Amino acid sequence: MGWKMYTYERKAQYHETDQMGIIHHVNYIKWMEEARIGFLDELGIGYADIEKTGIVSPVVKLNVEYKRPVYFGDCIEVRVSVKNYTGIKLEMAYEFYNKTRDELSAQASSLHCFTKDGRIVCIKKEMPELHEKISL
Repeated sequence: MGWKMYTYERKAQYHETDQMGIIHHVNYIKWMEEARIGFLDELGIGYADIEKTGIVSPVVKLNVEYKRPVYFGDCIEVRVSVKNYTGIKLEMAYEFYNKTRDELSAQASSLHCFTKDGRIVCIKKEMPELHEKISL
């Protein structure tokens, strides 16, 4: 499938730095979530709308490969796209591109499932409009 890419842009903040003056690694995971939420908004079905139906999408697995540091004030593009989607699981791919330094800072992926009332559900059945938009 030819899934589209969504680009989320942000500026690295001072409070996100560590003692070495670079962005602390935990912030990349927060940026992944921000980008994923933006991706869903771009599809026209926000995460808040999904949760109103009783469906949540917990993280099953995360993988982050750090390549180059990001510093306070750097402009970062988080490029997010669907890596794999089965209707039950959604795997997202992320590239952290540092526009200020013109370099790839990190690559990552996150794997999510969909649950309702504590049980795994199939989005194709529970939210066909979301399934259709992710499947494009």
